[in-house]
Amino acid sequence: MAEFKEFNKIPRLTRDCVVTEKLDGTNGCIYIGEDGEFLVGSRSRWITPESDNHGFAKWAYANKEELLKLGPGYHYGEYWGQGINKRGYGLTEKRFSLFNTERWSNDAIRPKCCHVVPVLYQGTFCTVAIQACVNRLKRDGSVAVPGFMKPEGVVVYHVAANRYFKKTIENDESPKGAQDGSKSN
Repeated sequence: MAEFKEFNKIPRLTRDCVVTEKLDGTNGCIYIGEDGEFLVGSRSRWITPESDNHGFAKWAYANKEELLKLGPGYHYGEYWGQGINKRGYGLTEKRFSLFNTERWSNDAIRPKCCHVVPVLYQGTFCTVAIQACVNRLKRDGSVAVPGFMKPEGVVVYHVAANRYFKKTIENDESPKGAQDGSKSN
């Protein structure tokens, strides 16, 4: 007899979401075990300074004491800036921006070597609000680096679904009429 597979519960669409600026870099992970184990990862593997990803492991180990303040768990973010991907943002350094905006937006508790992805909207999921965030970036440029006029796009975190979605400016697939925020899909 076949194994029964339960159908996943479907989250409600009109629930909270967080829209952040999508930074063009490389995904990074800092893992801290309950016993103090310290590991560094890319999007798909553990890395070391000898087998690195754009220098992220080297940076992480150089900042290990400060990063341990993140506490136990997996801490994901974007490592971005000079020499990473095509944008570089006009920076002369590289930065690590954490994705968990709810936990790390407080400067007083966040490790000093870390940034947080900029929040553009927080509220009920709404395609008009998301498109307004994209339009703002197109018009005003990056929030992470004011004056940089080629931001990548947005990331939408849907809280109830516990899922991330991206919308890039270069591949903007807006529904007709949503460019000005007048209609939604």
